Amino acid sequence: MTDTWVALEPGADPAERVRTLRRAHEAFIAAGTVPRPVRSVVADSWRRSARAGVVPDGAARVEISDGDLGSYRAEHPLAQVMPLFRELMGTFAADGEHLLAVCDAQGRLLWVEGDPATRRQAGRMNFVPGARWAETSVGTNAPGTAVAVDRPVQVFAAEHFIRRVQPWTCAAAPVHDPRTGRVLGAVDITGGDGLAHPHSLGFVQAVARAAESQLALLAPVTTTADTVELSALGRDEAELLMDGRKARLSRRHSEILVLLAAHPEGLSGDELLCALYEDELVTPVTIRAELTRLRRLLGPGLLGSRPYRFTAPVESDVAVVERRLGTGAVTAAAAAYAGPLLPGSQAPAVVRLRRRLADGLRAALIARRDPDLLTDWAHSSWGEDDLDVWRALAAVRPTAAVRARLDELESEQAAPSGWTHPTPGRRGRISVPATLLQRPRS
Repeated sequence: MTDTWVALEPGADPAERVRTLRRAHEAFIAAGTVPRPVRSVVADSWRRSARAGVVPDGAARVEISDGDLGSYRAEHPLAQVMPLFRELMGTFAADGEHLLAVCDAQGRLLWVEGDPATRRQAGRMNFVPGARWAETSVGTNAPGTAVAVDRPVQVFAAEHFIRRVQPWTCAAAPVHDPRTGRVLGAVDITGGDGLAHPHSLGFVQAVARAAESQLALLAPVTTTADTVELSALGRDEAELLMDGRKARLSRRHSEILVLLAAHPEGLSGDELLCALYEDELVTPVTIRAELTRLRRLLGPGLLGSRPYRFTAPVESDVAVVERRLGTGAVTAAAAAYAGPLLPGSQAPAVVRLRRRLADGLRAALIARRDPDLLTDWAHSSWGEDDLDVWRALAAVRPTAAVRARLDELESEQAAPSGWTHPTPGRRGRISVPATLLQRPRS
């Protein structure tokens, strides 16, 4: 096969390929091996699905109820391009007995439209608005895998991880925020084996690009201060969007702007010194020099002094998560959390803010006991060693894979004081007793 992203090469017999894939799928479930001719994108997805504890006989869960779904959809950025999706794909879906589906960045289906009979069939496997179709929930599928790998994906028949989905074929492409480049969700076409064609993959990709262009037009570049946005979650160097242009900041400038965004009333030079350096012997001249360089980068008018503060409203991704947590919108808060705040920063006030935000969100996730939200956190780079989250996950989704990982983490915690068990597949995790690190006495 020349293109691993296309499900069937020209001339392939769909029925024979289905039989071959079913045998391969059963072999993987039984032994964990992936025989040929399973495509690499599918094999990788099967492995991720198994690691997430997805079971082949599982089913999608409806995560957002009808009452909450309307408001969630109305606030989602992809609501702005649903008319475009319907215009470009609606007739194709209805005439071909297919479905048009749109999901968010966490794989939750927001809209499922198309042929009524096909919708009824899809409803039997919970392919409905509000259901979660992330890879971590239902395994390999086009919308869930598209947002997981951030590229257009076609999934054919028995390439799906869950057996009840294997009669279906789908193609999906991620849609990005044209300003930040972040994945907003995916647009999907779902139906029968006829969709296992290069044209369907190219079609959804073209529709996704059209949607991104439309989003860019709907949010035109302006010259007002209202466009200032600060993104600092999951990145060591923050990014500032202002007047339609992006500015990538140094680590120290990132720390300063994060702290000023968290304190709209402003901070004095001494307060910034304590927040950034605490007990280090740093003079006020250092702060003044950093702020002078920062003003040159930001341009005139955005950064005030006495106290140091933003002179225009600045929306930060940290504030978005905090607001959603404050209103109890845990799912929406988790969706906005792209990772720890400036994870490489050691500035004392940033460390405190990073811990407060992460601890607040993880506590809300544990209290919510939603297995999909807990799975997402546990399989993230920042949550893979989070013992409390893994315990909560094991309580609501006690699969063999989850139990094995929990046992491993509990074993590490129970190790003798001063020792850390190495974790297979990771480097730099072996430590030695503290006594061996002491200097010998002369």
